[in-house]
Amino acid sequence: MPLARFGFIVTGAGLNPSQHRCVMASDRFQMIAVGVPTAAAGVDVARALVAEGVQLIELCGGFGPGGTAAVLEAVGGAVPIGSVGYGPESIDALARLFAA
Repeated sequence: MPLARFGFIVTGAGLNPSQHRCVMASDRFQMIAVGVPTAAAGVDVARALVAEGVQLIELCGGFGPGGTAAVLEAVGGAVPIGSVGYGPESIDALARLFAA
């Protein structure tokens, strides 16, 4: 079965999954992107996406290893879970971006 339904979960301050959700679709592919305020909030969203028939979920880099592990456990292997990562060439730029 080809990939037809893809989910992406992003963390960001002030995001609310009931409000911050968008769908990009063609006649053969659908991507559902959902915003959550914290990685912990992504667990329930991931379960909901699986229930909606999403075949693959990717998580933004804000989930980190712990948040990604929590989502993996929550979906119980029902779909593959991936997470965005940044290589060493991006570390300095990320540090500048997220400096307090």
